[in-house]
Amino acid sequence: MKRDVGVIIVAAGSGSRTGSKELKQFRWVAGKPMLLHSIQTFQARADVAMVVCVLPREYVGDPPPWIFQSDSDRLLLSVGGRHRSESVANGLEDLPSECEIVVIHDAARPLVSSETIARVIEEARKGNGAVAGLPVADTLKRVDSNGKILVTVDRFGLWRAQTPQAFPRKVIERAHREAREADRIATDDSALCEQIGLPVVVVRGSERALKITEETDFSLAEALSIFRE
Repeated sequence: MKRDVGVIIVAAGSGSRTGSKELKQFRWVAGKPMLLHSIQTFQARADVAMVVCVLPREYVGDPPPWIFQSDSDRLLLSVGGRHRSESVANGLEDLPSECEIVVIHDAARPLVSSETIARVIEEARKGNGAVAGLPVADTLKRVDSNGKILVTVDRFGLWRAQTPQAFPRKVIERAHREAREADRIATDDSALCEQIGLPVVVVRGSERALKITEETDFSLAEALSIFRE
């Protein structure tokens, strides 16, 4: 199988909302460090040429030893930027030239499934950007600054975006280049593509792909790890 997929795992955040002094992405969940879950899941794919982990600067030269409990020949460490978009752009620059498909993933989602990864890569090979996501199930309310409900939002067609997100390399490089030139940032990479009219589709994600944000999310992730897709 041709190895033409490059993976960027964004792990440069401080994780301050968990209330821990330890970096969130280095904490253990479901038997191993959070970041290692994602590295090993992506490296299990035969078409993955390289995984780039974007870390805070101080950890690039002195990473935790467990990070090499993976295929070190397919692992690079890149320095994080001032914000998420800059961190991803740094990772893009470090990807080898043979990586024609780029998958971008948040380290805060350690329980990403191989099935979801396969779905986003399949769409990217068709020339689309692809975002894992789930349809919104809860009733949504728009409120003012005092908490007063202004309107109930129609949830038809609304999805919760997750990662991984996958793109043809030329597409995501163009999106980041034009965003940088226009001084735009975004909370995910598909938004940068949307802003310049590049095609992006949603594929089915997973409830297991919880984004660990608060301290209580660690316990929830432990419980979710028991269940398979």
